Amino acid sequence: MSKPTPEVYERGRGMDAHNQVMRDIRAENDQSYDPHEPTRVWIDEDNTPDGVYQSLTIILNTGGCRWARAGGCTMCGYVAESVEGGSVSHDALMDQIRSALDHEAAEADGESGLVKIYTSGSFLDEREVGAETRQAIAETFGDRDRIVIESLPDFVDAEKVTEFTEQGLETDVAVGLETATDRVRHDCVNKYFDFADFEAACAEALAGGGGVKAYLLMKPPFLSESEALEDMNSSVRRCAAVEGCHTVSMNPCNVQRYTMVDELFFEGGYRPPWLWSVAEVLESTTDADAIVVSDPVGHGSDRGAHNCGECDDRVQRAIKDFDLRQDPSVFEQVECDCERTWELVLSEEASYNMPLSR
Repeated sequence: MSKPTPEVYERGRGMDAHNQVMRDIRAENDQSYDPHEPTRVWIDEDNTPDGVYQSLTIILNTGGCRWARAGGCTMCGYVAESVEGGSVSHDALMDQIRSALDHEAAEADGESGLVKIYTSGSFLDEREVGAETRQAIAETFGDRDRIVIESLPDFVDAEKVTEFTEQGLETDVAVGLETATDRVRHDCVNKYFDFADFEAACAEALAGGGGVKAYLLMKPPFLSESEALEDMNSSVRRCAAVEGCHTVSMNPCNVQRYTMVDELFFEGGYRPPWLWSVAEVLESTTDADAIVVSDPVGHGSDRGAHNCGECDDRVQRAIKDFDLRQDPSVFEQVECDCERTWELVLSEEASYNMPLSR
């Protein structure tokens, strides 16, 4: 399997060049974070193979993704929120879990049946979350129905997954695949692994009694709107065809600080995707053999997926409604004159003249 290293391609070219740029950009960040507090915690609803659950989402504050430390993905600024020094102790991580449970007790309608744990890296990478902590977290949430844990494919191992399934938890590994197209993943996202590695991770998750939730990225840098839409349609279907991958979360790129996308955005060289494009992918892949959802972060803002500003909230509500009910007819209930602008962008925008519209 591919290994995370800044020398995936010839030095000074390809991923190595991307990584050099990304390290320089990330070095601009001088903020620090408390290792005893999670990065974020919130309560929501999520669609799963067993129905809709109230969900508790926890983003643990770890030492950060090891690939991001090497340079990392062009759009990902989450490593900028990680603890300085590269590691967080077991006791501090468990303090974060307790803080998240306190938040749930104060804000939720009872215990959430679904718990989602992210690290903005790999929960299954023992440099981020050690074996002792992983086991303790599995036991802490053993009385819930379902858990989602985040990991790059390299670290997905049947034995690690079994630590959760043997607690009686339906267990899903969330894999940031971004796209099923290797060239787009390598050259636009700057992610080192191949689709074959994702397939292998699905097999490992299955062997451990779990499943996989694939995360895709709508419109990474250097793709036109129409190219991004075509890539997502293809990627959703390819993921859904992999045994063990039961859910695809197709999410539009948003502009995060300390990233290459942020630099491009500042210079007028990047526009996040249209919400119409997100809706189009969801509507056109309803026949795929998977639950397909989307969660546009920062929708309606310049830095998030947006349309004209007038219809953004209505389209976002339709997307959220679709996520829960998987009914494409919700999109028939929203319309706006800006659809014609979006259609023109799809027709006329090319990689060499994007963005055609802000």
